[in-house]
Amino acid sequence: MKGKTLTFTILSVLFALGVVSCGEVKRGEYAKGTASIFCDDGFRTILDEEIGVFEYTYPESSIIPFYMSEQACIDSLLADQTQSIIVTKELTPEQIKFMKSKYKRVVRTNCIAVDAVALIVNKKNPVQSLSVEEVGDLLNGRLTHWNQLAGADTTAIKLVFDNAGSSTVSYLRDKFLPKGASISDKTNSFAQETNAQVFDIVKKDPDAIGVISVSWLGDDLSAAKNVPMDKKMEDYQNQTDTIAATLTDEVNIIKISNPNPDNDYSLVAYKPYQAYIATGEYPLYRKVYMISTAPNSTLLHSFYTFITGFVGQKIISKTGILPYHMNPRVVQLVDRNAGKK
Repeated sequence: MKGKTLTFTILSVLFALGVVSCGEVKRGEYAKGTASIFCDDGFRTILDEEIGVFEYTYPESSIIPFYMSEQACIDSLLADQTQSIIVTKELTPEQIKFMKSKYKRVVRTNCIAVDAVALIVNKKNPVQSLSVEEVGDLLNGRLTHWNQLAGADTTAIKLVFDNAGSSTVSYLRDKFLPKGASISDKTNSFAQETNAQVFDIVKKDPDAIGVISVSWLGDDLSAAKNVPMDKKMEDYQNQTDTIAATLTDEVNIIKISNPNPDNDYSLVAYKPYQAYIATGEYPLYRKVYMISTAPNSTLLHSFYTFITGFVGQKIISKTGILPYHMNPRVVQLVDRNAGKK
């Protein structure tokens, strides 16, 4: 993804990162029964909604989610304790070979979304933007106090993550730290158990920077929880409307710039809106995969097909991250803080 400079008050962008969506799941024996799926906690809000809509559509089905660290999800799949996981890493060729030889499992991997890792701060915090280089300095312990970023506050910066084995921690460690290093080695960092806890700490603590999946920050899906399921289904099945995504205003979401030769060393910083994830102008993004070893004609394979189909992908669009399998559509992104001082 190469960055392009966009300057819109209300942004519209055509995107087609995926190709053809899978067909609808047929009613019948394939959508009956009970099955489990293991998922990185960063994508809890997405999976909860996907399951709710799937079970409403197929009332004889029951999908039981287990939320844990990304590595625990992968380990559980390799131990054949589940046949479906949602993570940000593909299995290695060796792992795929192992599943086939030991358990006679065929591994299917499908990219279902492009997620952004967001940095959030308390509403009272004056820091509005960071560069990719500054993010690296934070994670390597070269930026440790708030006065190094803005103002005269000499308080130490607190970095707050979800659990140490999460996909967000893994992504930032691999992107910014030397091989074998840990974020906690040189930083004033605190691990929580869930993204929800990270969000709550930042709402209360002006000295904290939270690291979180942007799917936890989308207001559209939060608002949808108060809408009756039959009304939500009308929206999810509507193929002609415009998708709108708004991000929460309960915390401040830090803009990120990425000066480099491809964008003429632009200092323009971006929030993790879908449009900027699609163009790569918001630089902290990664793919989200659904990995399944479930055979055809099983409940989990039907659910796998559902998530990559139109309705499943539209649910993802409501979270604020970018659905991977969508027909070309217009995406409107509204910053509710635009114009506010």
